[in-house]
Amino acid sequence: MKNPRDLTTAGKIGAYALLTLFTLFAVYPVLRVFTISIRPGDRLLSKSLAIVPDNATLSSYSRLLFDEPFLLWMGNSLLVSLIVTIVGVALAATAGYAFSRFRFPGRDASLLSIITTQMFPVTMLLLPLFIVLIKVGLYDSYWGLIVAYSTTALPFTIWQMKGFYDTIPASLEEAARIDGASPGYAFYKIVLPLALPALAITALFSFMTAWSEYLVAAVLIQDTSLYTLPLGLKMFQSNMEVAWGLYSAGAVMVSLPVVLLFMFLSRWLVSGLTLGSVKG
Repeated sequence: MKNPRDLTTAGKIGAYALLTLFTLFAVYPVLRVFTISIRPGDRLLSKSLAIVPDNATLSSYSRLLFDEPFLLWMGNSLLVSLIVTIVGVALAATAGYAFSRFRFPGRDASLLSIITTQMFPVTMLLLPLFIVLIKVGLYDSYWGLIVAYSTTALPFTIWQMKGFYDTIPASLEEAARIDGASPGYAFYKIVLPLALPALAITALFSFMTAWSEYLVAAVLIQDTSLYTLPLGLKMFQSNMEVAWGLYSAGAVMVSLPVVLLFMFLSRWLVSGLTLGSVKG
């Protein structure tokens, strides 16, 4: 009969081996894209499997930053994504709280209609968005993209925030009101600090919705000076050839802000729901 400790050790080894395998499976494509970005001659394929190829060069990054309007595209994407993130967090935080704490006429129907919008693909929303933005004069503008991305992200984030608020005891707010706090003060000083993990996820989801989206931007933006990163990188692809070096270098650069944002928000993503809110 095997020692239970040995079984536990064997289980840990198996778990770590499986996690390592999946990590390599996820990281390997990223490494190959990086390899293509520093490969000389703008070549896609090579017989070598080395991560850093022979005669590696940063010419693709140099061309991307100094010879192409990449910084303009990145600035456009950052502007749109940051505003969408701010709007998404603000509206999801307040709307989710209202749906969680208050009972009002049409509440259930509103929740159902919000979640129903998630059943439809983005392509079905393009024509209504196109018509509405033309009528209000926001077509081919930053604000048109911001409105489109915000409406796309809000249904999920509102439901997420509503579900998170449901886990926070209402007794905390009641205690604050007994001490003389107004409902608004209790929300901003008691509930929101406890909701930081959900707010972090909402911010990350809102940012990624706007940062890497291509289809909506391709329909709503025609002015090349307003191109976001996905639209700009598409210009490296022509009917006859693809600038693989620039394409790969751009893909690497595009991923960096998302990675940095995730690292910044990670402390809240892994924190407890109501850590330190109630003393024993």
